[in-house]
Amino acid sequence: MHYADNVDITEVAKFSTMAQQWWDPTGPCAPLHILNPCRLQFIQQYCSLTNKSVLDVGCGGGILSSSMARCHAQVTGIDASQELILVATNKAQQQNVTIDYSATTIEDFATNNAAQFDIITCMELIEHVPDPQKLIVDCAYLLKPGGQLFLSTINRTPKAYALAIIAAEYILKILPKNTHDYKKFIRPAELDDMLRSTNLQLVNMSGIKYNPFSKHAGLDHSVDVNYLAYAIK
Repeated sequence: MHYADNVDITEVAKFSTMAQQWWDPTGPCAPLHILNPCRLQFIQQYCSLTNKSVLDVGCGGGILSSSMARCHAQVTGIDASQELILVATNKAQQQNVTIDYSATTIEDFATNNAAQFDIITCMELIEHVPDPQKLIVDCAYLLKPGGQLFLSTINRTPKAYALAIIAAEYILKILPKNTHDYKKFIRPAELDDMLRSTNLQLVNMSGIKYNPFSKHAGLDHSVDVNYLAYAIK
């Protein structure tokens, strides 16, 4: 596999080490399992997934991909980690869902798939790549005219630093240390600028309220920490 420039090999390796525990709802990826229903709810507020061609960029072990496939979407999942794609592929077979998984970068994937997708989802990836703007450009390139883009990331605020890093990684230890780099968090206004410069129109944003003690998450008005964004090409 050819690694393009917009991949941080250290980040890929970090998440690859979690591959065998990706589907353990009590393991290091527990927050992903808790957040997944919120992500699916946010997407379904704006579109039906039935028979839509969907690309899940940075799909990891396939938690969101599987949920969308069960909603009758035609899902393609890509991730730079071969270990995670293997886990995702095996899980899809166990669940008897059809998903087209590939261990590849979005740059390599884009070379043969211009304007192919009705919907693209890209969850918690943009803060892990060297060039967030380039990731948005590649997503836009892969979307059909009128296509829909759903993103999630973390705001760069003191509250996000306190909750997503200090509390989650060091105090409560619900995430492995060094999962996140505060400098790479993205403010909503910055994300809006990236979308505008790529001729994508931001339609709406929603925060996610996450309670680590009750292990529950829900959509919220505040975008101070985790948030979702919806844009149209």
